[in-house]
Amino acid sequence: MQSLLDVKDLTIYYEILRGQVKAVQGVNFKLEKGESLGLAGESGCGKTTTALSIMRLLPPNGKIIKGKILYENKDLIKLSEAEIRKQIRWKKIAIVFQGAMNALNPVYTIEAQITEAILLHEPTVNKREAMERAKKLFELVGIEPSRVTNYPHEFSGGMRQRAMIAMALACNPELVIADEPGTALDVIVQAQVLKLLVELKKKLKLSMILITHDLSIISETCERAAIMYAGNLAESGSVADIFKEPLHPYTQGLINSFPNIYGPRTEMKPIEGQPPDLFNPPSGCRFHPRCKYAMEVCRKQEPPFLEIGKGHYVACHLIKSKGEGV
Repeated sequence: MQSLLDVKDLTIYYEILRGQVKAVQGVNFKLEKGESLGLAGESGCGKTTTALSIMRLLPPNGKIIKGKILYENKDLIKLSEAEIRKQIRWKKIAIVFQGAMNALNPVYTIEAQITEAILLHEPTVNKREAMERAKKLFELVGIEPSRVTNYPHEFSGGMRQRAMIAMALACNPELVIADEPGTALDVIVQAQVLKLLVELKKKLKLSMILITHDLSIISETCERAAIMYAGNLAESGSVADIFKEPLHPYTQGLINSFPNIYGPRTEMKPIEGQPPDLFNPPSGCRFHPRCKYAMEVCRKQEPPFLEIGKGHYVACHLIKSKGEGV
């Protein structure tokens, strides 16, 4: 079956005064229609960069060095900016940006910002129709439609995040990317926003990529998970595979860093050390300086991303050395 989104060998560098920051290196993953994928990892591991590359919204110093981003078998990297704007962005793929507190323009009403997106991407829609759609979108995300004429400062953090979700849905996309949708929200409001995303996904039959550093969010909202570390994909698979049988030491470390509220009370085990500087990443496996299982081959050779079970992939020499690789 053809995947809705197929990212192949994606490599992205940022040009800075010192040279090149190797932000994303050889990332591969697929997303089927109607599926939710959770993209997890520590801050600075390349999650948002990957998302922005799919939207073709990288900053000027960001460059896709190689790879493919196939959406319905069309390589988005090869499309011009005009083609992306007309055919893909907001109409096929939309994004809920990180930090609703700062993502909305404070000098325009919410209505003006939503209708601008609609009018820009759908020339056949007039302003009155766009305003009516904005009100319906507010009703869809659980906000009183009359509040659409308010300014961002008149909304709470949770309401602003709902408004951002409404804006992402303005042109009826097939795929929504939610980048840390719970940022700066308290846990109650965060839970409400995540519940809303799940409900909208089912109701509108959306596909979704959820970016987060919190594995517990992925376990509650996604069917599949992909774990990133220092620009590389360490492991990917179904949520059941990742949580019941984590194979990469980094995935195991992330899971052990969270308390288990259902099992016996145990001391949390943090991952020792710090993520590497991606201006000069370590040779071989990028996790080896922090890995208690590191072998000599880990320091010299980058591990291949192997399928060790149906849909379960891992990049680790330890797995290969046990004969579990294919």
